[in-house]
Amino acid sequence: MATQNNTQKIGWIGMGRMGAPMAERLVKAGHDVSVWNRTRAKAEPLAKLGAKVVDRLAELNNVDILFSIVATGKDVEDVLLGKDGVASGDGGRMPPVVVDCSTIAVEESRAIRERLKARGADFVAAPVSGNAKVIKAGKLSAVVSGTAAACKAATPLIEVFAPQGVSYVGEGELARVCKIAHNVMLGVVIENLIEITLLTNKMGVPRHAFLAFLNNGVMGSMFTRYKSPALVNLDWTTTFTPELLRKDLDLGLELGRDMDVPMPVTAAAREVLQSHFGAATLQKDPQDYLHKDFAALAETMALAAGMKLASENKNVPTGLES
Repeated sequence: MATQNNTQKIGWIGMGRMGAPMAERLVKAGHDVSVWNRTRAKAEPLAKLGAKVVDRLAELNNVDILFSIVATGKDVEDVLLGKDGVASGDGGRMPPVVVDCSTIAVEESRAIRERLKARGADFVAAPVSGNAKVIKAGKLSAVVSGTAAACKAATPLIEVFAPQGVSYVGEGELARVCKIAHNVMLGVVIENLIEITLLTNKMGVPRHAFLAFLNNGVMGSMFTRYKSPALVNLDWTTTFTPELLRKDLDLGLELGRDMDVPMPVTAAAREVLQSHFGAATLQKDPQDYLHKDFAALAETMALAAGMKLASENKNVPTGLES
C-alpha cells in the first residue's frame, strides 16, 4: 500500500520483533526510510530492500517524520533525547513530528512530550495491536493521540503498517491509556483461555478440538485464533515476553489505583503470571524460559492442575492466512 506522499523522509528507530516488519512495510511501499537499531545487523535486511541504515541517531534529526518502537519509556527517552540520541546533534534539532509506537507509562510519555515540545517537535503516541505475524498478514491496527494536526500528518504513514485501522482518541497521552488497557485484556484473556483449555483437556477433550469449537463461535477472536497453534502444539516462539506482559499489567493496575477504578480480575491475572516467574527458577535455564512467548504460561498453569502437556502435533490455522 502506498500513500499519497512518498517524497517525505522517514526515520525509524527500533528493529525488534515488531519494528522490523512495520518499517519493512514502509520501505516496500516506496518510502524514503532511514533506520537505526542498537544492533546494526538487525537493520541490515532492510538495507537490501532499499532502506538506509544510519550509524548515529543524530543522523535522523532532519527527517520529516520520525518513528520509534522500543521496549520501555527509558529507552524512548534515551533514543530521542539521551546523550547519543536524535537530539544530540545540530543544536538539539528534532524532526517536526515524532511518532512513538512503544507501550510506555502515561507519565513517561507526558514528560517526553513536554521535552519535545520545547524543541519545536510534535509528539504522536501511536501504539499498535498485534504481533509480527499480524503485521505480515496486513491486520495490524493502531491508536493515536496528540495534536490533531500532527496525528493527521502521521496517519497516512501509520496506515501503511496498520491497515486494519488507525483510531484517533484525542490529545495528549490517551493512546497510551488505550494500549495499556488493551494489554491488560491480553493478560486476562490468555490466562482464561489457558484455564478453560486445560479444564476441557483434562476431562478428555483434545485441545485442538476445543479451540476449533471456540474459534468458530461467538467467543472466538483474532487473538484466540492466532494463539491456538501455540496452545495445541506447545510452540513458544516469542511474540511477546512474560516480562513485558507483567510490566503492562502493572501499568494498568497503577492507572486503576490512580483513578479509583477497582480491577480485581487484572490483579488476579497479575498474580497468576507471577507464578510463571517462580516456575522459571525450576528450569535448567530460567532466563531462556522467560524469554519464550507469554503463552508458555500454559505449562505453569498445567502443572498447577496436575497436568503435563505434550504437543498434539496438529496443523491448526492461525486465522491470519490469506
